[in-house]
Amino acid sequence: MSGADPAPFPDPAVSGAEAALARTLFRPVRDGNPFEVAVERLATAIRLGAVTERLPPERELAAMLGVSRMTLRDALAALADAGFVTSRRGRGGGTFVCDRRPSGGDAQAVARSMGEALTHALDYRRIIEPGAAALAASTDLSAAAHDHLRACLAEATEAPDDGFRRRADSRFHLAIASVTGNEPLITAVADVQARLSGLLELIPVLRTNIAHSDAQHADVVAAIAAGDPARADTVMREHCDATAALLRGFLR
Repeated sequence: MSGADPAPFPDPAVSGAEAALARTLFRPVRDGNPFEVAVERLATAIRLGAVTERLPPERELAAMLGVSRMTLRDALAALADAGFVTSRRGRGGGTFVCDRRPSGGDAQAVARSMGEALTHALDYRRIIEPGAAALAASTDLSAAAHDHLRACLAEATEAPDDGFRRRADSRFHLAIASVTGNEPLITAVADVQARLSGLLELIPVLRTNIAHSDAQHADVVAAIAAGDPARADTVMREHCDATAALLRGFLR
């Protein structure tokens, strides 16, 4: 290691606790979508002050997180767009934590005001929405119901702007519940969407996450069309986990 470069983490000999904290926050991604979880880990480490200046080189950081360098670059690009980090070229360059990072403002205030209710809402969604997708796949849906799901999918995928997309995304999730005809379930999905929609509108829109979300939405519709409840449940659960990872990364 060159003497001119600052250490990416505190020197363990000087601050072993801080170095251990950084290593823990950057532990390998084992579950969930690598991009969203990497964003969560990096954003959390930055917000908690575990890394305050230069992040480790890409090769080292990718190895620590257990993700590909392409996934890491996508995550760093998303954090740069959100104002968390900046890149510098040349000698002594790399990825640096921004001196003035976005506080999250209203979103963090809302998240704090929700307290444990936010965790409960995320847990509730992880139970309710995969179940709704599985039930839809188990139901003998009409051609009109399948057309409705495909129309809502297209509306979300082809949204002209981010605001429209957020609303179309909620309508898509509600559509999955609505085609089951189960009114208590529809009410439950509407409730969880209402609890989280305000926070989702306030966190950064990440293009890589949007691409993942679109693909997962399409996979859920395909599983429902194929009458495959296990697949519909699995993909929707992965989708909910990815959203939860971003909320935890940016708001806590």
